[in-house]
Amino acid sequence: MRAFRFLSLIMFHTVFAFSSSLSPLVASGDEGMYLFNDLPTQQLKADHDFEPSEDWADHLRLSSVRFNSGGSGSFISSDGLVLTNHHVASDTLHKLSTPERNLIDDGFLATSTDQELKAPDLELNQLVSIEDVTKQVNDAVDSDASAEDAAEQRRAVIARIEKASKDETGLRSDVVTLFGGGKYHLYRYKKYTDVRLVWAPETAAAFFGGDADNFEYPRYNLDATIMRVYEDGKPAKLDHFLKWSRDELTEGELVFVSGNPGRTQRIFTVAALKFLRDDRMPYVLDYLRRKEILMQQFGLEGGEQERRARDELFGIQNSRKAYTGMLAGLQNPKTIATKRGREDRLLQAISEDESMQALASAWEDIERIQAENREMLGKTVSLRSTLFEIAMQIVLLTAEDAKPDEERLKGYTDSARESLLQRLLSPAPVYADLEQVKLADELSRQIESRGAEDALIVEILRGRGPRERAAELVTGTQLADVAARQALIDGGLAAVLASDDAMIELARTVESEYRRLRKRNEEIEERERQAYAKITQATTAIEGTGGYPDATFTLRLAFGTVKGYQEGGQYVEPFTNFAGAYQHGMDHAGQKDFDLPKSWMENKAAVDLDTQLNFVCTADIIGGNSGSPVVNRDGELVGLIFDGNIQSLTSDYVYSDEQGRAVSVSGVGILEALRSIYGAGDLADSIGK
Repeated sequence: MRAFRFLSLIMFHTVFAFSSSLSPLVASGDEGMYLFNDLPTQQLKADHDFEPSEDWADHLRLSSVRFNSGGSGSFISSDGLVLTNHHVASDTLHKLSTPERNLIDDGFLATSTDQELKAPDLELNQLVSIEDVTKQVNDAVDSDASAEDAAEQRRAVIARIEKASKDETGLRSDVVTLFGGGKYHLYRYKKYTDVRLVWAPETAAAFFGGDADNFEYPRYNLDATIMRVYEDGKPAKLDHFLKWSRDELTEGELVFVSGNPGRTQRIFTVAALKFLRDDRMPYVLDYLRRKEILMQQFGLEGGEQERRARDELFGIQNSRKAYTGMLAGLQNPKTIATKRGREDRLLQAISEDESMQALASAWEDIERIQAENREMLGKTVSLRSTLFEIAMQIVLLTAEDAKPDEERLKGYTDSARESLLQRLLSPAPVYADLEQVKLADELSRQIESRGAEDALIVEILRGRGPRERAAELVTGTQLADVAARQALIDGGLAAVLASDDAMIELARTVESEYRRLRKRNEEIEERERQAYAKITQATTAIEGTGGYPDATFTLRLAFGTVKGYQEGGQYVEPFTNFAGAYQHGMDHAGQKDFDLPKSWMENKAAVDLDTQLNFVCTADIIGGNSGSPVVNRDGELVGLIFDGNIQSLTSDYVYSDEQGRAVSVSGVGILEALRSIYGAGDLADSIGK
């Protein structure tokens, strides 16, 4: 779960994303990431004797937030406090840190609102409403349109819907594709862009056990951070926030998770899963290993270099471990066999129903598309550098601004403009030495991928080697200065075309190839969407209309029970406590990642060692759920999702509650740490009020 922010970045820039909108998934047991406007009320009543009311669901939805950096959170007080994971907040902690103030290592506590630190570019989204716009979208796409034309028509109508909603309501408006294009929902969000840091523990406490313990259990992590949202320069006044349970959980207790799972591929065909197993995931793992070594080597140059690279290295290492686990799951023959069994049953049922036989071709279409996905794998001109990404987005923004809104690229429409500008004009520091190292490596990768004599490579390098060219680009750009970015945006396309900024020139050089690859990807995605829409139709006819769509980094409700599991012939208890954390550190004495911070050691005598610290449950989560609140039947916060165990890493494509578990920080554990370790009793007292 920790890996989501980095994973989402590399998936967009190095591996073109699959369609995230697939067929209905029929749930069993505690499986399911349910839409808030289609909750499994009958299943909850039958299995758990609980029936959520409309008020219960609305309150939980409005108390939940999405982080634009990748992750989830929740409102926990009437005056704007927000709870999320330390690792979700780490991007902000990194940007707020300096050589003199290392928030990653030392943590932070504001004892008054005037001490709270403003995040440079963080946006939180509160889901206000959901509207079904399926008919509007489908009516705008010609039934006989080519994949290219259909993609353009669909993009245009979605842009019109989003713009009309934004103009009417003032809310961020996103059309979300669900069920393979079977449904399109308009999600309206209230945005909070003034977000300030209130409290964060040391990384030694938040990521206690380091890489060795990551995705494992038992765990002893305080992976939590508290922020606050402001409006008009004052702490926001909220009607919806979560009360905080002061009671410890019991085994077997029913709990709910409200968060934003990133992407799942559970309805992928066997052919699509084989592509993941044999091509995409090995490619990504190679990429991650390369970047891990690069960041490690940069960090060895000195203490300040280590600090600058730390957040990115952390994300890379977590992504590498997550992908290793996911690939291992796909390489287990049982996974493909299970998927093939369901696929064979569906195809058999289709063959016996003359009215559906034409739908069988969808599986063949998906198989053919995998060859094209394989061909496109790794083809990109996006260079993983902050300065280059800023340049590329400015070049695209000014060009798209010259077009009618409905013809613009996704992400550059009027409805998306505010969020885009907040990112582009972020005052977060950009480190030239780190940028140069990353850019040089990306230029080397481009040479390896396209060939040294490729015409575009020759034009990019201008007769220089990757290191020399990277140095020239970084020293020749002014884009580290926010004012320079603003001037280009204000000047529009004319200013961009006239600019001699080295990074802008590079972005202009690759723009046409970027657009070509993006258009090609959209065509493939459209054909996948159409094929999966047929699979949706067949699956719904055979298995019914119940279930849930694949995850889309939008708000979902999952549920499960607090429950241990068997591993290696041993029963793994569902709970850990503070005593276990101190013992765990002693058991690994001499290993740096198991050194509890000074604050924990100095205040050990004050801590109630029996207090629950972490727990596991069977709720269905994936990356993006990091920071999700865990609530009880009364809607009170009892925990904070921060990870899954190693057995849960196959959840992207198959759910199992035999051993797979979601891992949370206990709500009572957070309160105990605030009071007994961090001297933040006033903050603890204000939570839930």
